[in-house]
Amino acid sequence: MSDLGQLNLKLDLKLIKIQSMPAKKRSVRIGNWYKSDDEKVHFVRKRKAPRPATLRKIVPGQVLILLSGRFQGKRVVFLKQLKSGLLLVTGPFKINGVPLKRVNSAYVIPTSTKVDVTGVNANQINDDYFKRTQAQRRKNEQGFWAKRGELTVEQQTAEKTRLDGKRNTQKSVDAALITAIKKTQLLKQYLGARFTIGKTTRPHELVF
Repeated sequence: MSDLGQLNLKLDLKLIKIQSMPAKKRSVRIGNWYKSDDEKVHFVRKRKAPRPATLRKIVPGQVLILLSGRFQGKRVVFLKQLKSGLLLVTGPFKINGVPLKRVNSAYVIPTSTKVDVTGVNANQINDDYFKRTQAQRRKNEQGFWAKRGELTVEQQTAEKTRLDGKRNTQKSVDAALITAIKKTQLLKQYLGARFTIGKTTRPHELVF
């Protein structure tokens, strides 16, 4: 074999050897310069939003006891479950001061008392019903974002219209509920009384 043939054979063997070798991982060099402020890295949610939990034997018209929040201990009437999974309840407002509001089913105690809600129209009430008008932030003379200020004239008009609509809805729901509540003796007093546990009360023996 000539020298040229031997050289070509060696080159072919080297090429085969290089191709069979695993590729080296490139090392990432860290620079000596660091940014003065930390950058916010927004992570991507890999899991889907959980579906609303199914109700645990709670039916429309059932009286619930609130366990947390501003109206803790109040008795309310359950109307329906919203798309968000929250429960739509009301006092009614004329009886115990609890307006139409959303509550988590984990923070209520269902009772065996029920109110007839066939005459209550709550179809127009959804999660958007509880949204508030947000005041827009504006830049000041120096070009910096100022704190969230007052509502504009258009926003004030829209907010007033929204509140008037909520008052009218509350009145119509209360009127239908109170008509049904008056048919049952002492039910109005029961809804108006706050649920409490005394020193001599045994919670494990209570029957709701």
